[in-house]
Amino acid sequence: MRFFFALVLISSLALAADDSKKPDNSARPTGQQDSANITPRVREKAPEPEPERRSNIRIDSTLVLIPVAVTDPMSRFVTGLDKENFKVYEDKIEQEIAQFSSEDAPLSIGVVFDTSGSMGAKLQKSRQAVAQFMKTANPEDEFFLIQFNDRPELIVPFTPDTEEIQNRLTFVQSRGRTALLDGVYMAMNQMKKARNPRKAILIISDGGDNSSRYTESEVKNAVREADVQIYAIGIFEPMQSRGRTPEELSGPALLGEVTEQTGGRHFAVDNLAELPDVAAKIGIELRNQYVLGYSPKNGNRDGKYRRVSVKLVKTTGLPQLKAIFRTGYYAPTQ
Repeated sequence: MRFFFALVLISSLALAADDSKKPDNSARPTGQQDSANITPRVREKAPEPEPERRSNIRIDSTLVLIPVAVTDPMSRFVTGLDKENFKVYEDKIEQEIAQFSSEDAPLSIGVVFDTSGSMGAKLQKSRQAVAQFMKTANPEDEFFLIQFNDRPELIVPFTPDTEEIQNRLTFVQSRGRTALLDGVYMAMNQMKKARNPRKAILIISDGGDNSSRYTESEVKNAVREADVQIYAIGIFEPMQSRGRTPEELSGPALLGEVTEQTGGRHFAVDNLAELPDVAAKIGIELRNQYVLGYSPKNGNRDGKYRRVSVKLVKTTGLPQLKAIFRTGYYAPTQ
């Protein structure tokens, strides 16, 4: 960072010494992602993000900010939309969009990784999935790793070092039962230590819960109250498989309910070869979100849950688009 500011100072002095030298004000073209191929980003030191930026649903004074991903019928991410393409409603009352942006802001991300006995043959591809997900990282991101079987365990606390996460996954072994809900609950608590306003959790698991202390209702309430987007990759046996346990049968519904209310998504995978591509897709989705801000017309600070919906204005020349967003937030009490 000292080196960066030194360069800025030197450049300023050079310009002051020679009035004939003009800065290059030409606009830099913005590229769009056209393919699923991921090129690892060079982890360079970058200027610190502005402290006032917010990207997940949260109240800052009277402003509510909502991250929104937009996809086309082929599930490809749509960029280049303007504020006029969106309408926001709170408890069915349309709100005026006062702030609009589309930026790759830093994230605090928790990886919740299943190491239960049934994951044995799936561990290699699951590790590759995490590696592909990490390739989409912003240099200012931070990560933690939680593994769970009979119980969850924090393996790596928040770190900017993606290699540390991947190295620890190299040595994991599968054994025991599946305490999925406890793993998610631990991740929500760990996320309270996040330094970035935007927060997300990635769950990789092959089945429903059969060993947790926390109930499904308790975890869903915790998720609803938190300011965290949750994504999940469920590695399930085919529906016609005789080997599916009752927990696995309920797994897709559980992960779907936990993720969708946060503005995230659940991807059910029955072909292990698809895991890395799905993980990369989730990483790309987190990097292609719009942020809509509005001051609620309901100014009551009553702590009640407010339901939010985002609708897209039909645009000539574009197919029917889909908006993915968090479905609500709790109003402040003070």
